[in-house]
Parts: sequence; structure tokens; C-alpha cells
Amino acid sequence: MNEGDLIQLLYNDKIVEGFVVKDSKDSLVLKLKNGYNIGIEKKNAKNIKIISKSTKSEKPKFKEQKHNNNLKTIMILHCGGTIASKVDYRTGGVVSRFNPEEILDMFPELNKIANIESEFIANMWSDDLRFEHFSLIAKSVEKQIKKGVDGIIIGMGTDNLAVASAAMSFILEKIPIPVIFVGAQRSSDRGSSDAGMNLLCAAEFIAKTDFAGVALCMHSSSSDNSCFILPACKTAKLHSSRRDAFKVVNDTAIAKVNYKSNQIEFIKKDYTKRNNEKVVIKPKLENKIGLLKIHINMSPEQFKFFKNYKGLIIEGTGLGHTPGHVPNPEAAINKKIFPAIKEVIDSGCIVVMTTQCLFGRVNMNVYDKGRDLINLGVIPGEDMLANTAFVKLAWLLGNYKKDEVKYMLNDNLRGEISERTKYEEEFI
Repeated sequence: MNEGDLIQLLYNDKIVEGFVVKDSKDSLVLKLKNGYNIGIEKKNAKNIKIISKSTKSEKPKFKEQKHNNNLKTIMILHCGGTIASKVDYRTGGVVSRFNPEEILDMFPELNKIANIESEFIANMWSDDLRFEHFSLIAKSVEKQIKKGVDGIIIGMGTDNLAVASAAMSFILEKIPIPVIFVGAQRSSDRGSSDAGMNLLCAAEFIAKTDFAGVALCMHSSSSDNSCFILPACKTAKLHSSRRDAFKVVNDTAIAKVNYKSNQIEFIKKDYTKRNNEKVVIKPKLENKIGLLKIHINMSPEQFKFFKNYKGLIIEGTGLGHTPGHVPNPEAAINKKIFPAIKEVIDSGCIVVMTTQCLFGRVNMNVYDKGRDLINLGVIPGEDMLANTAFVKLAWLLGNYKKDEVKYMLNDNLRGEISERTKYEEEFI
């Protein structure tokens, strides 16, 4: 049997039919017609027969798309992820589709929403993102805005989708149109894929609203009912696999897009609207920035590592604390931690405190430990998410003088800091 052959067999008294993904000595991996893969031990398979042989894949031919003057134009920038991937059931593999004609073939509903254009930037896991990639994306966004597109969708893997949107919100200092990040939690070879719905809802939002700025578009629930438009600096991925993994923290969603009716409901009323301002980008980010999560049993060396860094975000406990007090002999090493933090600050590093609690804000004036840290020179980070504070500090240090950065850290520049934290009966 060859890769791509369609076969049928009897397995556990059931007839199984699928495309051969892998044929090894002892097992078979088949791509079922519902999109899922199944592994089968050959010793338990009976009556194996080939229904059709694999044929050579030919480059698909697509109908040329005509520009519709009555529709807005949306540019899709491809940075990886699954919104531009399609299953090849001949081989069981996922094939990337980056051209406008290919995207419209996958999602023909887009034809009624907007004129679609696309540009390939990178096909990569979002884990491999570096600051240099944000600069590439920003320059492409700037180019497309100057070209006259009405909105931009950025497709990317979900693991760093939220931090990428936060970084881009700082880099794009002035932006007259919507830039919406879209990802998918379920790959396109699964019947439960969310790629298409997230993409279509983002396009509807761009085409029908006057919103301007950076945001994300992802499932609002585990069902295929609607998507939320989420704020760039206040969103976190809170689940490894659920389709509604992305939640707003210490804020509210911008809008809700009904997938079935295409109706859009704004939740926020004070959003930035489209304008004729000239786009301004500041793509430089300082590379020597660290992020340190506080945990029990820490050593002073873990802090000293960041001496001579330009900036450090500490993801502290509770209201914004680190170890540093010595309540008993067993905690004697803690005595060296505050001096280690002071060494880091004295080396020229700006140290900002956030909290590992997703909801709420730091308040370093409540307990003496917090006040001790402030006296060392640690700057409270209000209610900024740690990753948002990380890219904000990198951006500030890349574009402003150190003395300016210290003051700007607590300025709410892109919605990253809430004026106050409201009490919520259910906060998630």
C-alpha cells in the first residue's frame, strides 16, 4: 500500500475506510473521511482491500476573482496557524493555501463579504516568534494601509496570538483601520475546526463596522454561534484546546459577531473609530528584556541572572510580592534575594511588578513586603498582564529614553491598564 491509497478493512468487527497516511511494519495510520486519524495494529486488521490507488496531486485550478466595487477590501497576512490550511485527503496531510483564489475556494462565503487579497509573511509556529517578526508584520501593515485596504486580518498560531496582538498595538502607534488577529484552536483536518468561523466573523466585523485599531477574533463559546472581538492588550489564552480559550481579563470584549445572523453587537461604546490619520509605526523593541515567574524555593541567582538587562517583568504572587523575608532558619537564603533584586536595578535594569493572578491588580502598599520592594526601586505594574507588560516595556525601551520609560510605564497607552478593577460576581 502507498501513501494516499483509499483502503477498506475490518477492525474490531467494524468496517473502517480511510486514506493511508502511514504504512509501517506493524501498523497503519488512516485518515478517516470525518477528518480524524486512526492508528490500527495490522495484526488486528482483516480483509484489507484497496478501493482506489493514490494519484499524483496536481496543482488545483481556481476561478479568477473579480474585484467588486461595492465591497470593502481586506488583506490577509499569513504568519502561520491554520486559517489558510486545507486537508488533502489523498495523503491525509494539511496543505497550506495562501493565494486569494485558494482562500476563497476554502471559504466561498468571503466572496459576499469583501474583496480578498493576501500576502505571505511566514509559515511558522507562534512559539518561534521574535521581536524581528513583529517589525516585518508592522511594515507590511503600513504598506497595505498606504495601498488603501479597508482592513487587515493577521493569521497566526494561537499560543502567542494574544501577546502578538499586544505587541502590535504598541508598534502601530496610529492606525486608521482595523487590524484583527485570527487563529484556530482546532486544525482544519477536524470536523470541529474553528478556523473558518473565526476568519468569517473577523471579515464581517471589518466590513460592517467603523472600528479602528488592533484586536483579536475568536470563538465566544465552545459552540459555533458567535465570536468575540477581543481587546489586544487585555486578552489571554486560558485553555490549551477549547475553541473559546481566549478570554478578556480585567476588561470587556469590544463586540460580538453572530455567526449565523451576521449581526454585530458592540459591547464597548468608547472604541476608536476609523479616521484619516496617517499611519505611524514604531517597530523597534529592546531585546534585553526578561520575564521571571515567582515560585517557592527561589534562589538569589535566579534574580541576578538579569543584571545588565535593560528591563525585567516580575510575575509576582498575589498583590505583587517575591520571597525576601526570613521568618525562620529554613528560609535563611531568602535574606539574599532583596539584595539580588537591588543589584539588578542598580545595573540599570528597569524592574516592573505584575501578578501571576490573572484577574485583579498589584497593590504593593498593602503589606510591608510590597513596600520593601518599592523601596528597592521595583515599579508596580497596575493590572497589566505579564506578557502585555513584557512587550510594552520592550517597546518603550526601544523608542524612548530610560527616564521617560519609567513615567510612561503607568500611562494607559493602548488600553493595557484599567482605571480601576470592578468587582465581578463571576470573573471568568
